Amino acid sequence: MSGPLDGIRVVELAGLAPGPFGCMILADLGADVVRIDRPTPGGLVSPPGPLDRGRRTVTLDLKTSAGVAGLLRLISRADVLVEGYRPGVAERLGFGPETCEKINPRLVYARITGWGQDGPMADRAGHDIDYIALSGLLEPLGRAGERPHAPLNVLGDFAGGGMLLVIGVLGALLERARSGRGQVVDAAMVDGSALLSAFLHGMLANGLWAHPRGENTLDGGAPFYDTYRTKDLGFVAVGALEPAFYAALLDGLGLAGADLPAQYDRDGWPELRKRFTERFAERTRDEWAATFAGSDACVAPVLSPAEAPDHPHNRARAAFVEVDGAPQPAPAPRFGRTPPDVPRPAAGTTVDQILTSW
Repeated sequence: MSGPLDGIRVVELAGLAPGPFGCMILADLGADVVRIDRPTPGGLVSPPGPLDRGRRTVTLDLKTSAGVAGLLRLISRADVLVEGYRPGVAERLGFGPETCEKINPRLVYARITGWGQDGPMADRAGHDIDYIALSGLLEPLGRAGERPHAPLNVLGDFAGGGMLLVIGVLGALLERARSGRGQVVDAAMVDGSALLSAFLHGMLANGLWAHPRGENTLDGGAPFYDTYRTKDLGFVAVGALEPAFYAALLDGLGLAGADLPAQYDRDGWPELRKRFTERFAERTRDEWAATFAGSDACVAPVLSPAEAPDHPHNRARAAFVEVDGAPQPAPAPRFGRTPPDVPRPAAGTTVDQILTSW
């Protein structure tokens, strides 16, 4: 392995979505990640693919003393443990933070949950949509006059969960370099999704988010920050917020000099949207992409996940790589001196083999 985390040893207890995503990033960056699978997964392991890559895997029954003993042997040599059980479960099974600290005081014990390790809802079940609902991040999402709409499960599980987990692990590892001691990292998706709304709270405090859902500048209310259907039933995304970019948009649309309402005249937004809708419907998505190529109008074709790897910009940056015969997002961010390897598929091994290599 290569990458900035080369030499860091991570033990991951198999789970869903945020934990595997966070450990995928750690593995992408060069960490040696060993995932502990259950004898009968029962849907608790992410399917093979990007979230599965870069691991060695070991099957242990953590409901048995032998399984826990094997896990503790690995923990004694690890830098990081990642677990996503409900609060108290790891302690009950025999590998809670206090137990692990006794055998490895340098261990970063990273816990990823929805509601966190404490609070009145800590022991309740939930999913991404519930966490972003409680954090206040779901309510602003959606069209005017319609119900809130969850954008897949990317805000709670992945951005507010897995990414938050990685930040916590990296912060704890940096602090350990000074103190020589590990610590518990409590990464909760309700906290992480609330953190993602920091800009929104700033706008609220300054009166810049004063309208109902779908009627503000950045939530689809402004006609110059939205998506439009094209002649071939594709879509383009428009983000021409600044006056210079808006002028480039009008120029590309052939509307420069037309009798249009001012950009930030809210009373004129319905008319602007009508004109933009009609104009974008006159050409195909790719024709509009060609029209705005090289322009600062902030117009981009809306690509499907299957199309994205073949876009010229993504190809030029190698933003997608082939793993096990299929395209996957490449490791990110980029590092000038310690670039990560191309990810590899997960591979099975044993506790003894891992300890020998460690």
